[in-house]
Amino acid sequence: MTETLRIVVVAPDLAVSDPDDEHALLQAERSRALRIGLLENGYNLVATLPADVFLSERLAQLQPDLIIVDAESEARDALEHVVLATRAARRPIVMFTNDEDTSHVPAAVAAGVTAYIVAGLAPQRIRPILEVALARFAHDEALRAELAQARNALSERKTIDRAKGLLMQRQGLSEQQAYDKLRKLAMDKGLKLGELAQRVLDAADLLG
Repeated sequence: MTETLRIVVVAPDLAVSDPDDEHALLQAERSRALRIGLLENGYNLVATLPADVFLSERLAQLQPDLIIVDAESEARDALEHVVLATRAARRPIVMFTNDEDTSHVPAAVAAGVTAYIVAGLAPQRIRPILEVALARFAHDEALRAELAQARNALSERKTIDRAKGLLMQRQGLSEQQAYDKLRKLAMDKGLKLGELAQRVLDAADLLG
């Protein structure tokens, strides 16, 4: 799996303009270590991108399987860019940071971060961290799909009940007769029952 897993790292530029800026030098070294660790673990690092307004477009072009955010003081801004960029096409997001201020971790997780790792850049930790993140993301997506399916089923049931009520009122049918009529119309037209029920309601609205 690691050979085909496409990873994009979102991180500041490795180039440090001020050689006396120790924080920037440490951050650059951390980012470098992360990328080396990914390559050593056999992952396909397809790009390293800055967290800017073009991130969404670049991610759409690259279609990564997983996104790693490597950030420190600008972590919240970087994360906001990544979350916005992945809103239309959700992907697992792993955040590595040495920032020990974890007060914004709950908000990060709620925003879509799959794993938030503080001081976890040791090469031997990268693979298990990413594998757990992928498994958690798959589990969360399955739950989201189940929830969406349940909501759709509930919405469809309400639509069918409204269409049945309309037929019962306007044609003097019993509930079972109204349901049977809707089901037959749906079969005749090759539609799902919910779709046919919605058409019945739309037609009634047009006719007043």
